Formats: sequence, C-alpha cells, structure tokens
Amino acid sequence: MTGEGHGLPRVGAVVLDTTRNLVGRVTGADGPYLRLRPLAGGAEWDVPPADLHPLTGAELLSALVAEANARSRRGRVGR
Repeated sequence: MTGEGHGLPRVGAVVLDTTRNLVGRVTGADGPYLRLRPLAGGAEWDVPPADLHPLTGAELLSALVAEANARSRRGRVGR
C-alpha cells in the first residue's frame, strides 16, 4: 500500500491534486495511481503521484474550514 517511506503520502493523508486543484484524502492505490476522496465524501478519483502536493498545516486548516462551510450551507437548503 502507500507509505511515506516510498515517497508517497500515507493512506489518510490530505493532499492537493494539482491538476484538478482539488483537495482529497488518500484512500489507497490503484496501480501507478493514488486514489483520493473529497473531504466531504463522494466519488473517488485516481491521481498520478507526481500531481500531488502535500498540504501545509495552514492549507489543511483552510481546506477543512471550506469543507465545513460548504456542509453548513448545504444543511440550510430547504429550510
């Protein structure tokens, strides 16, 4: 599986897919690709490891706040 010992992010790490400009959590590997899932859940996608950027603490916090804000807005729909 994936691990930082091989230069790859660990399963559970939050990274940026620089091609799609999307943040996702590493869920595993599929051949030469890593699988990511959006922080709020949803469909996974495959990414070549070269297209991933590890997030700094500030970037991770920003991504988590953005996801929480989006979840909050979705919860207000239909009220």
